[in-house]
Amino acid sequence: MTQPARACDLCTLLAAPADALVWRDDKLSVVLVDEASYPGFVRVVWNQHVKEMTDLAPADRAHVMNAVWQVEAAVRAVMAPAKVNLASFGNMTPHVHWHVIPRYTDDVHFPNPTWGEAQRAPDASAIAARGALLPQLRAAIAANLSPAS
Repeated sequence: MTQPARACDLCTLLAAPADALVWRDDKLSVVLVDEASYPGFVRVVWNQHVKEMTDLAPADRAHVMNAVWQVEAAVRAVMAPAKVNLASFGNMTPHVHWHVIPRYTDDVHFPNPTWGEAQRAPDASAIAARGALLPQLRAAIAANLSPAS
């Protein structure tokens, strides 16, 4: 069910997509997250303000999950993380979206969750090297999600 947007950060983001937008179709958008310690952090966001996955029709749920898997595949191929975290929380932003987060054994929080206690200082050179891969990641996500010609 579509619900009216009430000061929803994701609705605001999607209303005026900026450089963060990687790919979009009529149902969902893929955006890069501006998280300094985590280059390659991506969100798959349902375009309409919908609270829960089960509010979507089965075909739409499948569409979201296919996008999540295609984004994960692109992240793995380009970013070469030790692990990929997939999450759909929405406690603070009740709008269907998935987080796709590349994780590395040297990242700030590893092995804790990204919102957990930091385990080490950021490695600026590793972060810069990963950040340099973002154009390739954008291209890989677009290629994975675009219909074959």
